[in-house]
Amino acid sequence: MSLAIASDDLRRTFLHLQGLSGAPGRKLDTDGCQVLIRDLGFVQVDSINTVARAHHQILFSRNQTYRPDQLARLLETRRDLFENWTHDASCIPVEFYPLWRHRFARERDRMKARWTNWHGHDFKAELDKVLARIRDHGPAGTRDFDRDGPRKQPGWWNWHPGKAALEYLWRTGEIAVTRRENFAKIYDLAERVIPPEHFGREIAHDAFVDTVCAEAIRRLGVATSGEIAAFFDLITPAEAASWCAANLGGRIRAVAVDGSGGRRAAFARADIETCLRETPAPPKRLRVLSPFDPVLRDRKRAERLFGFRYRIEVFVPAPKRVYGYYVFPLLENDRIIGRIDVTCKRAEGRLAVRALWPERGVRFGSGRQDRLEAELSRMARFTGMEEVTFEGGWLRDPVG
Repeated sequence: MSLAIASDDLRRTFLHLQGLSGAPGRKLDTDGCQVLIRDLGFVQVDSINTVARAHHQILFSRNQTYRPDQLARLLETRRDLFENWTHDASCIPVEFYPLWRHRFARERDRMKARWTNWHGHDFKAELDKVLARIRDHGPAGTRDFDRDGPRKQPGWWNWHPGKAALEYLWRTGEIAVTRRENFAKIYDLAERVIPPEHFGREIAHDAFVDTVCAEAIRRLGVATSGEIAAFFDLITPAEAASWCAANLGGRIRAVAVDGSGGRRAAFARADIETCLRETPAPPKRLRVLSPFDPVLRDRKRAERLFGFRYRIEVFVPAPKRVYGYYVFPLLENDRIIGRIDVTCKRAEGRLAVRALWPERGVRFGSGRQDRLEAELSRMARFTGMEEVTFEGGWLRDPVG
């Protein structure tokens, strides 16, 4: 018989596995930052900087002593991380690099047919040119290719051939990000970026699938085979389903999760009962999460666990937005209690709260208001702002 797990219990354990149950003020050094990212599996990278870029906000929400230079040191100096693609661009522990060799092979097969002719250019010749430039002259970025061409609207369909070649070579493992300059990727040959003990190591296909699934369920606690496949986005749903069938009753077990939507069948790591029993209580403080936080990345899973429906509205035309361009979820204990539209007014040195929408049934009394202001003060210090300000009418009614 399957073990029945209440969604409230699973939610607390999932937050713990995702690094949100520890004391956020404990001192974090570069080694500790490496451990935190390894425990998460990866950290998504994003360019939007209304307050802090997603990768920095994700780490800061777990430890308020985190500083961005720690991530840069791990990626660019120590080479404990590398940057490539999961479901999106991410910083990934370098010991996982051999797993990504399988992604590179699949990307070559997938992208070759689509990219053979790029806007009428001989793409093979462009790839050879870009590789030769990097091999002979060292690291380069987009600005080093076709810089004198006419500027076009952003979008992959408007990439110039040099930019397209760089992206193809990065996504297929020929080159790697060696550093970023003003957030622009600077590439070098992969063998000059990835430490040799990881670059040269290969993993057979069966071991690759096994490692990917085992590492995913360890961080998810409980998941469907589809959620296991989606965690790193390295394997197919069919490969994950086959792995689950082969390991059921051994490394994983069948469970049922009870929630507001009814009972749902899933798989759990073998020690799930111990995990549930030993999950510590989350901190009481209120925290502002990145829209790309790993606990929210799978929107459907987040909706089931937290009863919180979140859609980012960056690509929604302004008149059609329900909340705003880039709105942050608010986590308190093990509940998501609302969302906040906050931005850094850098020229004025202030962190400005434009709007906050509590979830239905959540009241912002004096205690919760104090916790919000304390968290915003920590964010202001983190982002170099001198004060926190609240615009008129900032506290809104719940939507829907």
